Amino acid sequence: MIEKDKWMTIGEFVAPQGLKGDIRIKPSSDFPERFTKPGKRWIQEHSELPTEINLQKGTLIPGKSIYIISIEGVSDRGSAEKLIGWKLVVPVNSRPNLSNDEYHYFDLIGLEARKGAKKTLIGYVTDLIKGGNDLLEIELVEGKKVLVPFVKEIVPEIKIKEKWLLINPPPGLLEL
Repeated sequence: MIEKDKWMTIGEFVAPQGLKGDIRIKPSSDFPERFTKPGKRWIQEHSELPTEINLQKGTLIPGKSIYIISIEGVSDRGSAEKLIGWKLVVPVNSRPNLSNDEYHYFDLIGLEARKGAKKTLIGYVTDLIKGGNDLLEIELVEGKKVLVPFVKEIVPEIKIKEKWLLINPPPGLLEL
């Protein structure tokens, strides 16, 4: 039996590309081979169980963080349009190994955000926003969401196994 929590999202289908079934995907993975190397992948609509597909080819759009991929059996624009909003997923156990100072997006979501020498709970990590500089979205215990630069100076300690990270925000950052 396939379990829903054994999968992680690596991208979301956002638009068809042309008339032959190619589709644009917005990645949430830093591993380009997941979108360019042909082979077995899975797609998922909402919280349904994933369906296996065969990725035929993929290419990065120059200057953008968008890939165009071809999926076996998706051969026209109408078929591609039906996949908009679906997720491209892989088994959680297929994650590449990382060095000590690298983290999987999937592992950061849900971590407790703590602050100061006493490591006081201030909220929870709800998202990682990728861009020129990565930003952690943290929902504070009072309900407000703030964006915290994901850099060593501000996030000096991350304890994945203990499910928390420490932030040392500059003055005013949490009040924005």
